Amino acid sequence: MATILLIEDDAELRENLRDELAAVGHLVVEAADGIDGLARFAKRRPDLVITDIVMRDKDGIEVLLAIRKEADPVPVIVISGRPEYVAMSHKLGAAHALVKPFRLPELLACVENAVAD
Repeated sequence: MATILLIEDDAELRENLRDELAAVGHLVVEAADGIDGLARFAKRRPDLVITDIVMRDKDGIEVLLAIRKEADPVPVIVISGRPEYVAMSHKLGAAHALVKPFRLPELLACVENAVAD
């Protein structure tokens, strides 16, 4: 399956998503904020990035823009409790975007679509 970088500042949600993604066969690398996420991205280029938008230090929009600047950008799925950020992320190149709270099957469908492209 895919190597997924999961950037989420809510530890409980991050752990739950990690466990669910791992349960269907994905290798999940975790980061608690955008700075750590981009550092982990540079060390181990994942097949897919899932990032929250509202985080301290470096937000998910900054992460999305940094990844889009790569010569061969990887797909990014954006998750946020703020619908206006989700809409904006599509315009900035996110492969998929989900408004929290979302259902696990929605996320898994987005993951499968993103890694299949």
